[in-house]
Amino acid sequence: MTTVADTPVKTTPMTMIQALRSAMDVMMERDDNVVVFGQDVGYFGGVFRVTEGLQAKYGKPRCFDAPISEGGIVGVAVGMGAYGLRPVVEIQFADYFYPASDQIVSEAARLRYRSAGDFTAPITIRMPCGGGIYGGQTHSQSPEALFTHVCGIRTVMPSNPYDAKGLLISSIENNDPVIFLEPKRLYNGPFDGHHDKPVVPWSKHEMGNVPEGYYSIPLEKASVFREGKDVTVITYGTMVWVAEAAARESGVDAEIIDLRSIWPLDLDTIVESVKKTRRCVVVHEATKTSGFGAELVSLVQENCFYHLEAPIERVAGYDTPYPHAQEWAYFPGPERVGAALKRVMED
Repeated sequence: MTTVADTPVKTTPMTMIQALRSAMDVMMERDDNVVVFGQDVGYFGGVFRVTEGLQAKYGKPRCFDAPISEGGIVGVAVGMGAYGLRPVVEIQFADYFYPASDQIVSEAARLRYRSAGDFTAPITIRMPCGGGIYGGQTHSQSPEALFTHVCGIRTVMPSNPYDAKGLLISSIENNDPVIFLEPKRLYNGPFDGHHDKPVVPWSKHEMGNVPEGYYSIPLEKASVFREGKDVTVITYGTMVWVAEAAARESGVDAEIIDLRSIWPLDLDTIVESVKKTRRCVVVHEATKTSGFGAELVSLVQENCFYHLEAPIERVAGYDTPYPHAQEWAYFPGPERVGAALKRVMED
């Protein structure tokens, strides 16, 4: 049991899968305009079972399967949104969104602007992303930087079940299109990068305790995941847990900022933290070159230059396709992050 504004709220241990399903269930019950569709999301319940049971509860008109056509899925969602529905669509893996790029960029992101506000595209596009599950080059990509470059769409990535539910509800309620990226390595438990250790289930972590009913988390507010005084780590998704492990194992008292909303982002929280610690490390799983970390480095440099006592470090995936055989050499684990923490402390 948790308390929100002095009101007891019943919580239930949930995996991220269950929390996301609960968010859609809550919104489908509250608003008949919310519909869910995508490849295998209806009868089958999705490849990761995130939508399991929704078709049985709400019927085929509100939770249904779509053809294998990502462009068609998003295109239909844009049309639905323009006519007052709130579609929540699933792209089975983030790696598969590319055929839908034109619909996302040219239609969903531009609709409000091109219609002078007469139409909006209140659509949520869910995409499992990231590696750590031996998915290889076509099931492990982290394409968040491609979306943040596009004006008119929001990009969100939770790191735990509690945030996942609250952020998904806020995304569904938002009148702009939202790219909702789900780190699939976190679906069943937090992951600190030590792949050779047993998986810790969400039921054993406080962030796995999720309110059963409605609640929302603002889409533009970062979370101070771990307070510290030595260095600020800016990250999101799976790397939040990797950064925590790196701080613990390196002995560096790092303050970890979980962006949650990648764009628009909470610049105030970032600047406040960096001005306090005077050092910064940016961490993400995606490819380093032109990754979103480059934007984060630029923002810190522009806003905190006279407070910095060391060059900003970046830890990211390598500039290669995500390898299958060398998964853990590519994955930015706690050893690589810890080494960056130590380097900024030496300057």
